[in-house]
Amino acid sequence: MSGRSLRFWGFRPPREVADGALGTLERRVLDVTTAMGEASVRDVAAHLDPSAAYTTVMTTLDRLYRKGMLDRVKHGRAFVYRAVHTTSDIQRTMATALVDGVLGRGDAHAVPLLSSLVDAVTEHDARYLDTLEQLVRDKREALAKKDGD
Repeated sequence: MSGRSLRFWGFRPPREVADGALGTLERRVLDVTTAMGEASVRDVAAHLDPSAAYTTVMTTLDRLYRKGMLDRVKHGRAFVYRAVHTTSDIQRTMATALVDGVLGRGDAHAVPLLSSLVDAVTEHDARYLDTLEQLVRDKREALAKKDGD
């Protein structure tokens, strides 16, 4: 394989796809809400830069609520919002969808995906190979227990 990376026109890298699932302000508002545990519009607005208008934050919180990312409870005249999912749950769901999308195309696509995963893990930090190996061992044990039941 050559040292040049392959580029596809019109193909968005997974990181860009994941980042595009929510708008920039939506991600910031979700991060603030998650960090605070529970937050009102005023609480979230206070933690954002002053250029984010109160009504914009309110609309963004409502949009995240309608997308199922936040839950809300009425306290007096205002809503208090709480994240429905943890950040790791969201990341896991996006990763699973990406992998399922490739693996769902048939066995011929599995080996290149798995090989690329190992290469990417190694390039990022070779210590992650140990983590990956442990995850595979744990999954094999869980499957063996399930089959034994």
